[in-house]
Amino acid sequence: MTHTIALVDDDRNILTSVSMALEAEGFKVRTYTDGAEALRGLTSQPADIAVLDIKMPRMDGMELLQRLRKTSAIPVIFLTSKDDEIDELLGLRMGADDYIKKPFSQKLLIERIRALIRRLEINAGGGGGEGGDVMVRGQLVLDPGRHVCTWKAAKVDLTVTEFLLLKALVLRPGHVKNRDQLIDAAYGESIYVDDRTIDSHIKRLRKKFRDVDEGFSNIETLYGVGYRYSDE
Repeated sequence: MTHTIALVDDDRNILTSVSMALEAEGFKVRTYTDGAEALRGLTSQPADIAVLDIKMPRMDGMELLQRLRKTSAIPVIFLTSKDDEIDELLGLRMGADDYIKKPFSQKLLIERIRALIRRLEINAGGGGGEGGDVMVRGQLVLDPGRHVCTWKAAKVDLTVTEFLLLKALVLRPGHVKNRDQLIDAAYGESIYVDDRTIDSHIKRLRKKFRDVDEGFSNIETLYGVGYRYSDE
């Protein structure tokens, strides 16, 4: 299956060179030079994954992601400035799945895209095992095959990364998962991410459930240890 990548950056040199590298790896690529153009394009022609630069004229990557998340769970990789940790954390809290710091190698970007595709396939049950089974934990229902999560019958829209993190926690309610285990579950063993990345995803997970149910408290933090899901 050929996957389509939407590449959004105001640097035309990056668009040209990265497009050529992705196409050489068998991907279809659609390019956009600003967020407003990308929003129109992705609304009319959805892609499988979006790679967004944060700092762009007219509509930056943050605003574009915010608008996309109103109607789409498309996996998003952010391109961030070299030392701008605020952008990274804010982007993750807004619903990005991953980020790469500029300047970046094309090989690294391709590796991250392939890792994200593997996560999509695992989440849909393509990885075998328990991947495609509907999971019911009290008021929570997770359907990986359809990428659907509900809490008390209300739909909770999750990104791929959030879905995989939640699934890892609810597989064994009451058992603690440390950050390394959650990184492996959501990103795979070959991808390095900072512990703060997991913390940001967990915070966003909780917020989404509390938007549906103010009393939601089933994702528990054990400080210095990790996280666990309680279905009590």
